[in-house]
Parts: sequence; structure tokens; C-alpha cells
Amino acid sequence: MGAIVGAAYPGSSVSADGLRDGLFADEITEIGLVGVWGALWGREGLSRRDRSLVTLGILIALGAEDEFGSHVRIGLGNGLTEDEIAEVVYHSGGYAGFPRAMAARKAARAALGQSASIAD
Repeated sequence: MGAIVGAAYPGSSVSADGLRDGLFADEITEIGLVGVWGALWGREGLSRRDRSLVTLGILIALGAEDEFGSHVRIGLGNGLTEDEIAEVVYHSGGYAGFPRAMAARKAARAALGQSASIAD
């Protein structure tokens, strides 16, 4: 799991240990790590790079900008280029809608440490 998400969270150790804080719904992170990162991302059939492309498109369609920003960094670590990620944003505009594509662009710019333009 750590190899998959290491680019998004550099220097962190991704494990189920220490993820619970005793507050409301504190098991959700552990459930996500085991169920999504462990089970889905560990499957054969698609490379991590390809899974990143699919995930980025899904997150744009869902309007999940916070997750999208994290997955931009994960995608770069899985071999995507910034240009390929931009193409996912462009392509999603035709299928998920212009507002979702614009929100994804804003999230990607933040994840990449780029300053926003007036149009954001």
C-alpha cells in the first residue's frame, strides 16, 4: 500500500496502525486503506499507472476535488505526466461537464503547487 500512495504522502508510513483517533467514524481510514488500497489497487489486470487514469476520471465525475488532488500526486508517482493528467481533465469536460473539469483543474493546480489564475 505504501508504494502506491507514497508520492501523495511523502515521508509517511501508510499502515492501519495509528489511524484511529477515538473520534466519530475513526475506522473509515483503515477501512479505505484495506478495502481500496489493499484489495483494489493490488489486483492484477491494470497497471498502477492505468488505475490512476481511471481513478482520476471517476473522481472528476464524482466532484471529489480533495481526493482528486491527492490522486494527482499519486498518479505522478505511478508514472503519469502532468500533460496526461491535463488530458484527463480535458476529456472529462465532455463527459462529466465543464464545471467538474474546472474544479478538477483547480484541485490539480493546488496539488502541483501552482498558483491559481483569475479564472479559477
